Amino acid sequence: MDALQMFELVIVMLLAIILLHFVAHKLGLPPAVALLTGGALFAFVPGLPVISLDPELVLVIFLPPLLMDGAWFIALRHLQRHMLGIAGLAVGAVIFTTAVVALVAHWLIPSLPIAACAALGAIVSPPDAVSARAVLQRVKLPRRLSILLEGESLFNDASGLVLFRFAVAAGVTGAFSMVSALESFALLAIGGAVVGAAVGAAWVLLAPRLDDKYLMIASSLLAPWASYLLAESGHLSGVIATVTTGLICGWYQHVVFTATVRMNGTAFWAVMIFLMEAFVFLLIGSSLRGVIDRVGGFDLVLQEMTGPVLAILGALIVARFLWVFGSDALIGLLRAMGLKRYRPIGPRGATVLAWAGMRGVVTLAVALSVPEGFPGRDFILVTAFAVIIGTVLIQGMSLGAVIKLVRLEESEADRPRMTMSEAEAAMARAQLKVVEVHARDANGTVIHPRLLDRYQRQASIATSYAGQEAQFADQLHAHFDLILKAVAAGRKELLRLHRSGDIDEDTLHELERDLDLEELSALSAKA
Repeated sequence: MDALQMFELVIVMLLAIILLHFVAHKLGLPPAVALLTGGALFAFVPGLPVISLDPELVLVIFLPPLLMDGAWFIALRHLQRHMLGIAGLAVGAVIFTTAVVALVAHWLIPSLPIAACAALGAIVSPPDAVSARAVLQRVKLPRRLSILLEGESLFNDASGLVLFRFAVAAGVTGAFSMVSALESFALLAIGGAVVGAAVGAAWVLLAPRLDDKYLMIASSLLAPWASYLLAESGHLSGVIATVTTGLICGWYQHVVFTATVRMNGTAFWAVMIFLMEAFVFLLIGSSLRGVIDRVGGFDLVLQEMTGPVLAILGALIVARFLWVFGSDALIGLLRAMGLKRYRPIGPRGATVLAWAGMRGVVTLAVALSVPEGFPGRDFILVTAFAVIIGTVLIQGMSLGAVIKLVRLEESEADRPRMTMSEAEAAMARAQLKVVEVHARDANGTVIHPRLLDRYQRQASIATSYAGQEAQFADQLHAHFDLILKAVAAGRKELLRLHRSGDIDEDTLHELERDLDLEELSALSAKA
């Protein structure tokens, strides 16, 4: 396939993405399901080339920006609050699931070495960040469950990749050391966090000095790849590095970006992430033909692998239920014994958390990276693909119904201390103080009566000066300068409320968008 044919294929895939998203919207299906199914059908269209994925290239292209976007918007305060639960899922659940899958695979296929079984377990154990995002965007979850799922999907790839590398090494050399594995994981995680913090700090310091909205947006696009590639080049965790960078950039973007940059940047990232997520699922589906050809055809898969693959898929789902319900029961027991710091999520929340375990691009990319000649490689490839298809189609399509069935409710302890309307009132009071100081001249005469009335009554006077710009040019400049000062005061108060923990990220982003729009309107009117 030459370069022109490759470009034409990308255009065809882009058209397919638009059509499949449209069909999913009309049928009420999760877009990930439509894209995955459409990609699988796309793979067998006569005349189209077989799509063969380079696993390293796929991870480098897609994983960093998708992780960055997830970390950028995650509720950091809630992430810190629920870090123990996230660590339990991202590390404990991955290790437990790997062990269960390895034991089941070895029991089903005794000829398969335990190292190969462990490699398979490590490949399929971590739920995927892209799959989780794609499904969670269509459902409404209580804050705590949402944070647990988002945080797990951001961090669990690191533990899964470490387990996979050691399992492959054990399969090739026959040697394995648990101490070495733990030391390696700690080194990878800490080193990756240091690299990510350095890149994030560099972005926070340098981005404002670029003094150009396009350069600032471009720098935010460069940050995840810089963090990932730097960490990987030092044999550290690129996943942890990218997530750390995203957390830092997301925390400081409210003061680094101006309103114009933030509005443009948010729109740019939204479109880019939409396309990347869509391409990921389409590529996964499209790679089915290559996987089937690689292992010897459909007949071989159906005759020899169907039973073990379905059994492993079932073991994967059961293992997650056992871990989630077991962990929640342990927390409940500790709470009954007097340890009140942590609260169980309860059977309803545990059911949803256990069922939301979709796999995706990382599982497939890691499976494709299994070395040629590794024991059970064909079986590992088929199982990985089946797990992706099964979890996305079965769990992804039914998660909304499960949420409705269990009737989840937001816990009082997880609600922010202030509602959005209360935050709006606090922000308006901060703006009014600035307006009251500057709305009068030295003699105490009101020189901006309509503006003062607007902030007193929360009413708009934007049309009051329409068509009178020349007559009121000086007043207009003063008028909109004062609006800009009021917006700055409101943003300062909004950030103070967020930093002090009175409001959450959702309230921050909603009200900040309102302020951004007000600022852009004033700048446009003044110009």
